[in-house]
Amino acid sequence: MIGTVGPFWAANEVWIILAAGVIFAAFPVWYGALMTALYPLFALILLALIGRGVAFEYRAEIDHRRWRLFWDVTSFICNALPAFLWGVIMTNMVRGLPIGVGGRFQGTPLDAFDLFSLLGGLATLSLFVLHGATFLLLRLETGSELYARARAAALSFGAAATVLVLLFVYVGFVREELFKSFGYAEWIFPALAALNLGLIWLALTVKRDALAFVATGLTIVASTATIFLSLLPNVLPSTLGETYTLTVQNSASEPYTLRLLTWVGVIFLPLIIGYQAWNYYVFRQRVTESGAKPSGSVLPDTEA
Repeated sequence: MIGTVGPFWAANEVWIILAAGVIFAAFPVWYGALMTALYPLFALILLALIGRGVAFEYRAEIDHRRWRLFWDVTSFICNALPAFLWGVIMTNMVRGLPIGVGGRFQGTPLDAFDLFSLLGGLATLSLFVLHGATFLLLRLETGSELYARARAAALSFGAAATVLVLLFVYVGFVREELFKSFGYAEWIFPALAALNLGLIWLALTVKRDALAFVATGLTIVASTATIFLSLLPNVLPSTLGETYTLTVQNSASEPYTLRLLTWVGVIFLPLIIGYQAWNYYVFRQRVTESGAKPSGSVLPDTEA
């Protein structure tokens, strides 16, 4: 399984660094308030990403069952934790945080957790696991045991994701924290998310692996767009009062900085996307257990 993401996982983390850098440059007040309020969560995500890389590299260094089991467990935790915490962070951006004058956080780390944020974390985790399972269907040799297990996981987490996402949307709608600023045009994104969520089931049923992967990706993109559109014109609501709520206007950088960022994005973003598309094209072949590199393959069992 590790061999399926071998050529891609390090490059994919560039998007996390890029997103953080863009937010810092374009919306420094928002960046400062969000990082201060949810610093423990971001620190855990960073540590988990470091641990994931270490687990990938060290797993096959020693041909020993307990050694590989330790790094398998480490890899599982370090992959699941960022997905769950990202959902918690996104939910907190919707429901708001105790932000005071100048974007200063006036709460405790425990303020980030309630039933709604935990539900958001579980919904995000289930969607990401579903996306990962459909990616495995594209990368693994059809007919192999791992391929069959990936298909079973996709069906199981597809059901879990459907239930959790619908429950999250229902709770958010009842609490008036989702869709509160929606006009007619904005409804296209939740509709697109729902449509692709149904398309995933159809694709898995007829065994169209590529369609299932694209549909899960579009579901995640449309769901993220729905959350941000629910916030506009705010970027981080304050639970202490509307006066302290951070908006697009009061948290943005100077116009010159925004223009500079726009030109940098216009020039370099297509290059980054093009390189990653080329990378995926070059390594598009399905991975077999015998053909995977030792650092990313399943080694023969060695008893302790």
